[in-house]
Amino acid sequence: MRNPHRGLLPLLGGLILIPWAAQAADPDAIGARRADPELIRFVQTVVETNPRVQAARAALDASGSFRDAASRPLYKPELSLDAENTDVETRSIGISQTLDWGGKRKARTAVAESDRLVVEAEYLAARWAVTVELLDGLAQHQTGLERDALAESRRQLMQDFADLAQRRFDAGDLNQVEFSLAKLAATDARIQKATAGAGLAEARQAVRNLTPRSPATEWPALPAALPKLPQSASDPQTLVLALPEVLAVRRQVESADAVVELRRRERRPDPTISLAGGREDGENLVGVNVTVPLFIRNSFSHEVSAAMAERSQAQQIADDVMQRAYARLVSAAERYELSRGAWGDWQLTGETSLASQTEQLQKLWEAGELSTTDYLVQLRQTLDVQESALDLREALWRAWFEWLWASGQVDVWLGQGAYQ
Repeated sequence: MRNPHRGLLPLLGGLILIPWAAQAADPDAIGARRADPELIRFVQTVVETNPRVQAARAALDASGSFRDAASRPLYKPELSLDAENTDVETRSIGISQTLDWGGKRKARTAVAESDRLVVEAEYLAARWAVTVELLDGLAQHQTGLERDALAESRRQLMQDFADLAQRRFDAGDLNQVEFSLAKLAATDARIQKATAGAGLAEARQAVRNLTPRSPATEWPALPAALPKLPQSASDPQTLVLALPEVLAVRRQVESADAVVELRRRERRPDPTISLAGGREDGENLVGVNVTVPLFIRNSFSHEVSAAMAERSQAQQIADDVMQRAYARLVSAAERYELSRGAWGDWQLTGETSLASQTEQLQKLWEAGELSTTDYLVQLRQTLDVQESALDLREALWRAWFEWLWASGQVDVWLGQGAYQ
């Protein structure tokens, strides 16, 4: 007698292997130390045109101008003219110049340069933040596509099963309970398909936030091979010191040092030298004048004390940022290695087990040793495991991007420079 369930077999064959899972390599042979060229070009284009990055670049340009302005002389020469028509006719002309006797110009330039270096680190941090956000969005989008495809396969399978159950119920070969279960399974699959579609739309928004005019069909896929952590991961201290946020706070300490020096130099009086010449009652006059401010009522010592306190504050903030950055980097490496280990187990045992299990289920079903309801329950479990594998791979990519951010190796993975 012909098996009434054989109409489902062709469909089942397309459900077992997830596209990227079929392409995956042995985890120990994976060596994707660089991103694909297409992905690199896409990321570079998006980052260079991103408003946040452009704003950070404008701030960097402004800081350079402030540094140049600070390097200019503090005081301008002053010209004076004097004329009197009284009993004695007097005419005179003079010029005066205040001298930067305390080196304030040099100190101001040092402060401005330190501030520029802070903004430079913040600019790099902005670039990396946008880059990681984009890569994270691409990982979500890729997983959303695969989850949506899996949900569509589930929906089609359950709908075909419900149609078959309807025919068997009409023929009296299926009881009411199993028929109701078949309809519920089809309804549940349609709900899961709608949920997967909504998840895909949400994932696409994460990328569109950064590149709203780029169609989703032009977004590159992430590499099939998952990278290994480079050798530099074993030296987190060195990696932390090169991070933009760490560089920024260390340079803020340097800037605070420069401010302390500036406040000290501001306590030194700057003399003004004047030279004048003229005629008075027919006689030539020449005069030289030197004036020096007297810091009697205010020595400006409190300004120095405040600058030193701010320097201490900047150092404490820098220490805190460095500690947190170190902890984040070590944790990111641990999470990535754990996720990668789980993914390796899936590749070595999960895929094989799923394929073997599905094949065995089909044989039992064809032989009539397994009911259709039991078959679909176990098949649902199989599909759920595949969906969990999708989630695991997304989590693994996102853990990799987190490590890139925490280690300062974002640009290196995108083909700019070498791993430290």
